[in-house]
Order: sequence, then C-alpha cells, then structure tokens
Amino acid sequence: MGEKRKIAVVLFNLGGPDGPDAVKPFLFNLFFDPYIIRQPAPLRWLIAKIISSRRTPVAQEIYAQMGGKSPILEQTRKQATALETAINKEESAEYRVFIAMRYWHPLVEETIAQIVDYGADEILLLPLYPQFSTSTTESFFSVWEKAARDLDLPVKSVCCYPENDGFISAIAQKLKRTVAEHEDGNCRILFSAHGLPKKFVEDGDPYQAQVEQGVAAILDKAGLKSVDHVVCYQSRVGPVEWLKPYTDEEIERAGTDGRSVIVVPVAFVSEHSETLVELDIEYRELAASCGVPNYYRIETVQDDPIFINGLVDIVTRTSARKAVLAPDAEIPPCGGQWRSCPLKTGWNERICR
Repeated sequence: MGEKRKIAVVLFNLGGPDGPDAVKPFLFNLFFDPYIIRQPAPLRWLIAKIISSRRTPVAQEIYAQMGGKSPILEQTRKQATALETAINKEESAEYRVFIAMRYWHPLVEETIAQIVDYGADEILLLPLYPQFSTSTTESFFSVWEKAARDLDLPVKSVCCYPENDGFISAIAQKLKRTVAEHEDGNCRILFSAHGLPKKFVEDGDPYQAQVEQGVAAILDKAGLKSVDHVVCYQSRVGPVEWLKPYTDEEIERAGTDGRSVIVVPVAFVSEHSETLVELDIEYRELAASCGVPNYYRIETVQDDPIFINGLVDIVTRTSARKAVLAPDAEIPPCGGQWRSCPLKTGWNERICR
C-alpha cells in the first residue's frame, strides 16, 4: 500500500491586527482591496491612505478593549487544530490544515510557502465565511490566484456553505438553549450579519440571499419558525446605502416595542471586534439606553465540535470531487443564478486546476 496523499486544507478569513502598530497597515490593506473600494488603483490607494489614517485611533481604542489585538487568529488556530484532528480520522489521505488571512498575517504568500515545505499533493481552499460574497471569498480567490500562479498543484475550492448541517446545528443548539433559559414570551430574535453595500447585491452578489437561507434553516432546526425574529445587518461604514434593516435600528425598535432581544451572529464563525465590541458593548449600551428589557447574545460557533464536524463533511466531500463548483458537481447553494456566483464568473475554473 502506497503513501497517503497529502492534502493541504487552507482555512481562510479576513484576519486582524496582532498589536496596536498593526492596526494602520491592516486598515490600509482592507480599504485598498478593489473588492471593498471599487475604484481605480490610484484613487483607491489615496482613499485607503486617508481612511486608514483617520480610523486608526478609533480602531486602536476598539482593539484595546480586546487586549490590544484581534483574537481572530488565535481562534482560527483552534479551529484548524480541531479540524486537523477530526479530519485525520479519515484514513484515505493525510490532511494538514493551514491558515491564510486576507489583510494581515499569515498572508497568502506565507501560507503557500508552508504548503510547499509540507510537500502537499493537493490543496483545498475552505472559507471561514459561510456565505459567499465578492467582498470576502472572491477577494481571497483573487489574491490566491495571483500568488499561486507558479504553484504546480491541483487546487479545489469551496465557495460557501450557508446551510451546512454542522454550521446550522451548532447555531440552532446555542439559540434553542438561550431561548429556553430566557424566553418569557417577550423576546425578539435578531439574526445579525455583517453588512454589505446594497449595490453589491444589486450587482449580483448572493450574500443576502444566503444569509436568509441560513436563518431559515436555523429556525427550522431549532423548532422556532413561528417566533418573532428579524434578519438585520451591522457594521456599516461610509455614506452609501447598506443592506437593511440595520441591527442598531432594530434594537431601537425593540426598545420602542418593549421587547427583549436575543442577538444571533449568523455571518461570523469566530469572535472579534464586531461581536466582542460592537455587539457586546456598543449595542448592549444602546439597548439599555432605549428601553430594551433584556439583551442576550449567543456566542459564535468557533471550534464547537458540531461545527467542526460540518467542516469535516465539507472537506471529505470536496476532496472526493474534481471541484465543489465544477460543472459536473452539485449546483451551488445559491442556485448559480446570481451574476457574482463563482460558477457564473469563471473563478472556479481559474482557481481549480
């Protein structure tokens, strides 16, 4: 019996600064991304310089509330360790899980060097964004495509998993427990996702539809389809219109209605500034100031074994295929009808070879 195939699984996410001095370059990388600021390069560079300079002091204060840095890398490492342990119970191949971040270390180039040193036979790209968006997963694919141009290895990619049973069940279990502990007939569930400019969706981004798919699946799994709930969006910046309703406005409305709220993050799989500061501090204070009787927030899935087992299922099914979005594979979760779906744009064909 020959040696097992070596499969490098790359968990990728947005990333975050690892100290106060990293905040400004992290913000610059974020706002220089053409999938975030959709302007020509010279203008985008100027915008990124201005925004990163202006926002750095405020952002440093936010990260100071989390110990001076983002916890996202540490939590991703725990997820990677849990996934590697679980997936290697599968005997057909040897799996090594790597981490790549879009805007701060470890960056794609660093991760590719580690994969080469490992001697991988195949690479599988696995987003820690359950819902596909051009601003997240496609942005990472674009960087990967450039950095891996000379890498002579087969690559398979996962675009999204908004209704993956592990992801849905992990959230549903936490939500059901919270409802049982605190439901007094006066709670409204706010499913809060990271916002996205409305124009992105109008241009064919499937993100909003996939968020709504996931929420429907969570409510069904938890047996809560009939409860009072709202899908809403947080973390908007700038003057453009973002997806509505906004989470902060829904909290204010709950206060007007005299309703308690249970906030459920549905587009994050780890804790970071948008959950630990925006949801836990800023929005909790907002809720108190506008008369919300009680404010509860469920944790993200992190390295919950149920979620990790869902990732194991994704990896094993994908590694057995030519590619998760290849024409001869299953229809993607968004149905493939969105203009920005990788199946429509050809990203999958370029990334997977």
